[in-house]
Amino acid sequence: MSEAIILAGGFGTRLRDVVSDVPKPMAPIAGRPFLAYLLHALAAQGYTHAVLATGYMHEKIEACFGQGFEGIKLSHSVERTPLGTGGAMLAALRHCTTDSVTVLNGDTLFATDLARLRRFATRHDAALALVLRRVDDAGRYGAVEVDGTGRVTAFREKAPGSGAGLINGGIYQVRRSLFDGFKEGEPFSFEKDLMQRRHADLPVYAYADDAFFIDIGVPDDYARAQILLPQL
Repeated sequence: MSEAIILAGGFGTRLRDVVSDVPKPMAPIAGRPFLAYLLHALAAQGYTHAVLATGYMHEKIEACFGQGFEGIKLSHSVERTPLGTGGAMLAALRHCTTDSVTVLNGDTLFATDLARLRRFATRHDAALALVLRRVDDAGRYGAVEVDGTGRVTAFREKAPGSGAGLINGGIYQVRRSLFDGFKEGEPFSFEKDLMQRRHADLPVYAYADDAFFIDIGVPDDYARAQILLPQL
């Protein structure tokens, strides 16, 4: 069974001027919530269970999607107080039965082959595997560096004007053991407290893919998504 967690608890601060009445993953794209595109992509790749890690306006997500979508069983993991991306992920793992789970950011769509990601993680016995995307302005996101074996050697902070590079595409394959040392219910950042601080001590691997990628977290790309996503 293939299981996924979608981090869908963001406030959408940068989109507030254009989307204010729904949580960011529910932002309408050509008449459909952005989250529907993510779930459709998971269904198309054979996933049977997804956990929606929600918080802000969670009731709107629950009312829209209920307990299932296109053959995927849905569970809802609701933050009652902000837990950060890491805390939300750890809480959502309670709803999963497998040891290794795919995790997606709720505001990006990366049309990568998730079966390839799972195979890659298994081959490297990775506690964490992620897919990278080359972009023209890596400084907007922060860059990721890997060595010749695919092991991650550095996560670089955002640095506007730093030019092209590989960025974290917001899709991960994680093992439960990755969260050893973290306590459920305590807030922490997956990106800063786990990936950036602990990658040197853990088997963290990554590879690049040039598949379609879009981040709706800023108004310009949100506008682009209205045109591009329905064409996929």
